[in-house]
Amino acid sequence: MYMSGFGNGFETEALSGALPIGRNSPQRCAYGLYAEQLSGSPFTAPRASNERSWLYRIRPSVAHWGRFEPVSTQPGSPTESVALWRSAPDDAPMVPLAQMRWNPHPIPDASIEGTTFITGIRTMTTGGDVSTQTGFANSIYTITTSMVDEYFYNGDAEMLFVLEHGNVRFWTEFGVIDAEPGEIVVVPRGVKMRVEVPAGPARGYLCENYGGAFTLPERGPIGANCLANPRDFLTPVAAYEDREVPSTLFVKWGGSMWQAGLGHSPLDVVAWHGNYAPYKYDLRRFSPVGPLLFDHADPSIFTVLTSPSETPGTANVDFVCFPDRWMVAEDTFRPPWYHMNIMSEFMGLIYGVYDAKPDGFLSGGVSLHNCMMPHGPDANAFESASTADLEPVKQEGTMAFMFETRFPQRVTAYAAGSPRLQQDYAECWSGLQKRFDPERP
Repeated sequence: MYMSGFGNGFETEALSGALPIGRNSPQRCAYGLYAEQLSGSPFTAPRASNERSWLYRIRPSVAHWGRFEPVSTQPGSPTESVALWRSAPDDAPMVPLAQMRWNPHPIPDASIEGTTFITGIRTMTTGGDVSTQTGFANSIYTITTSMVDEYFYNGDAEMLFVLEHGNVRFWTEFGVIDAEPGEIVVVPRGVKMRVEVPAGPARGYLCENYGGAFTLPERGPIGANCLANPRDFLTPVAAYEDREVPSTLFVKWGGSMWQAGLGHSPLDVVAWHGNYAPYKYDLRRFSPVGPLLFDHADPSIFTVLTSPSETPGTANVDFVCFPDRWMVAEDTFRPPWYHMNIMSEFMGLIYGVYDAKPDGFLSGGVSLHNCMMPHGPDANAFESASTADLEPVKQEGTMAFMFETRFPQRVTAYAAGSPRLQQDYAECWSGLQKRFDPERP
């Protein structure tokens, strides 16, 4: 079950009467619970951006705490691959200046290699600095095995998951979120969770946002409707575990992964109220707008969520999707135009075909067009769009997305050395021939 609305003040309880009435921290909480506040913003943040929730839990978080040690990344250790989950600033050598594209990361065979959320992250690009709470890390995840008696929270970043293959269950301390390909899930910084794959292996994308929390973009002249509507964002109702079993809590903090032993589940919130909570959104509910006569609107019209920076209109990270839509503009080259951009673009394909790259850009794949790197439709897309009959056409069965950021994106050593890197990607533009003829207007 879910509650709808973005940024609302929610309240929910798994046991009747667990929520105190009229006060946040009574002298004695019902059912012997502890009151705890989880703050996602400074206490003095303006009301519109102030984020916090009150949690009523079996044990306070200080009791979910053991002696933390760094997670081993030594060759041969079960958590060796955690070393591939990187943070900014990354110390990988700079790669040659180029547009880059990767084929999908293969999903491991679960019978041979059990990969959990903790061991299944492969970071592709980073930017900014986790210690100054600016920037991001963009990764691919592959999961074949559910976490069992293991829990995790990210002290460095808010996490935005884009599901591409397979269903994922996010068992958070706020409740349960079940999500499928075509949906996104946002888990705020500091929220404990367990990640499960109830129906087999899963693959998708993960953006760790170190900066300001994702929020809905301003619509400006568009007005009150369209784009992502608040009512379509779903927040879980309260659910809790009361389990006394040996467990492990993993914490990502300061760009490193830590672990500690526990004697119980930390997902023990019986009731909560506030506006700082995880949520999911179905990208197929995005209501696109676009040009109705001629020419292009900027791709910012496809922004679902934005992480603002201190510079108005310049995002720490924008999350943009390209869903089904009608193409109706006349005397217009309809695919995205050729351009160079101050922002840098990390793009993925969830399903279908992306109109500017009909060949070579695959579901589960990634492309990177960094700051001031020229890019645009490949030669086949240009030829097709230049000669097409400009009747109304519906772009159907497609869903691409983009993490766009003001930071140049540094490619990790893993991504630079991946066998899935398309060494010939730039060849997709080699067929763009000189067409200039001064004698033919």
